[in-house]
Amino acid sequence: MRILGISAFYHDSAAALVEDGRIVAAAQEERFSRRKHDPRFPRHAIGYCLAEAGCGPEAIDHVAFYDKPFLKFERLLETYLAFAPRGFRSFRMAIPLWIKEKLFQKRLLRDELRLFAPGVDWESRLLFAAHHASHAASAYYASPFDEAAVLTMDGVGEWATTSVAHGRGAALDMAREIHFPHSLGLLYSAFTYYTGFKVNSGEYKLMGLAPYGEPRFRQAILDHLIDLKEDGSFRLDQRYFDYCTGLTMTSPRFDELFGGPARRPEELLTQRHMDLAASIQAVLEEAVLRLTRALARDTGSRNLCLAGGVALNCVANGKVLRDGRFERVWIQPAAGDAGGALGAALAAWHQHLGHPREPAGGADRMRGAYLGPAFGDDEVARRLAACGARFERVDDGALLDRCVHDLVAGKALGWFQGRMEFGPRALGARSILGDPRSPTMQKTLNLRIKYRESFRPFAPAVLREDVADWFELDADSPYMLLVADVVRRRRRAMTAAEEALFGIEKLNVPRSEIPAVTHVDYSARVQTVHRETNPRFHALLSRFKAATGCPVLVNTSFNVRGEPIVGSPEDAFRCFMGSDIETLAIGNCLLAKEEQDPALKVDYKNAFELD
Repeated sequence: MRILGISAFYHDSAAALVEDGRIVAAAQEERFSRRKHDPRFPRHAIGYCLAEAGCGPEAIDHVAFYDKPFLKFERLLETYLAFAPRGFRSFRMAIPLWIKEKLFQKRLLRDELRLFAPGVDWESRLLFAAHHASHAASAYYASPFDEAAVLTMDGVGEWATTSVAHGRGAALDMAREIHFPHSLGLLYSAFTYYTGFKVNSGEYKLMGLAPYGEPRFRQAILDHLIDLKEDGSFRLDQRYFDYCTGLTMTSPRFDELFGGPARRPEELLTQRHMDLAASIQAVLEEAVLRLTRALARDTGSRNLCLAGGVALNCVANGKVLRDGRFERVWIQPAAGDAGGALGAALAAWHQHLGHPREPAGGADRMRGAYLGPAFGDDEVARRLAACGARFERVDDGALLDRCVHDLVAGKALGWFQGRMEFGPRALGARSILGDPRSPTMQKTLNLRIKYRESFRPFAPAVLREDVADWFELDADSPYMLLVADVVRRRRRAMTAAEEALFGIEKLNVPRSEIPAVTHVDYSARVQTVHRETNPRFHALLSRFKAATGCPVLVNTSFNVRGEPIVGSPEDAFRCFMGSDIETLAIGNCLLAKEEQDPALKVDYKNAFELD
């Protein structure tokens, strides 16, 4: 039996295909459409899932949508009524769109699916799952656990913004919820907006900015914005926000409390903005820890699953793990709305159809999250030749040797191998790699290759067997969703003058043996690389370790700022030619920048809308 899961119409549209309970394929629409956070119906992602499963659309038994649109519309109407007459302008803009498109999503889904197979009765095959139920299912059913507490935190689904569930076997029972407008995700997004970053895109920038600041606004947030209880439940004072009825996230009262208007995009970042980032990050961590401690106490479970957009806050996740209330923590790698497609499909299999859950045998069901398309070497060569690329086909050993040689020489390496990752992180399949020992690599990658803000940190990819020797972590972190500090013996002692630096001045001070992946507070967003799920990336790291003694590489997504992660060989070649990436490895095809036709170089810096 095949179940197609779909998330769409808000942001991060995606499709996933589950066959007899096994995850066959999953991908986000943006990787094909080249429109970041693409909210449209995921026709390209669906086409890929069908191709990967080797079946036509008529072979799909059920289509599971990740959301209940009528409940969402109910929330919209009740919210506007509760705040009337405020928000009429916003109401006037939103309602026509809902009436035209979003309200009648069953019809919209049916019509879109008919483009794949006009003769199929799609309406009878459609199923709808509640938003938070989809998130919870994506975390629990894909996890390695046979029993677990499940915590979902995001902006808002239909009504729920925070939900608690308990999974045992194939049963997943939703226990309690916190409802809109009280939302940790929207609270964090309000500060994302206020510090000049894009909502639903820039939250990870706010997290990365936080270590440059001091949490001097923490108490003001707790005193005025959020009433945070000991068990993690909370309420937000809506006088400080405008997301219920307005066209912005914050109100004038918010500006007054924090000493000025919202920062404009691309405006200079000041110490105040860094302190705001540090403050909201501290409050979020406290709220999440209170929630997880209460959940551990109430359920008695030793396993925790996390999903929802807030679960992408890897700093908070790391603190939950180190808190020790749960022995094991597993986070859905596509924790945001994209993962809802997978969750809806898994919920349909286990809950709607009543199928048992097979033992995981200690491994999760995501298989490293490598669930997207792959390209054979012959196809890669054909596509590259059509682009005018000059390349060499080499065997596995030569590929690894050449790549390691260039990495040691300080070059940036585009690495396009195997199946594409599902979720927002590049995990060694569609990655840009660099030498973490280089004191200039962070600046080079940010400014010359990614074309993005200089303060942004980079993640280390490390051999699983060596992680505890370099980071204060001895657990699996395959999805880059746990932050841990560099071990003390790898750190560099700071001078008194360096310790006295504030804010962005901290940026250029090397802090460890691997400065390119060590943040200003000695932390790192760790990815453990496993031979079982990505043997080629594991082999590259092993070869780099043999050459340098260091089992770590800088791993960042293969894209420039504002661009979705590359999805095809053509995307990879364009990014290669439009940035200062010096070497590109696509399968066994190897490209050197100096050998390419200069006429193929493109102006890539401004090719995408800034995120």
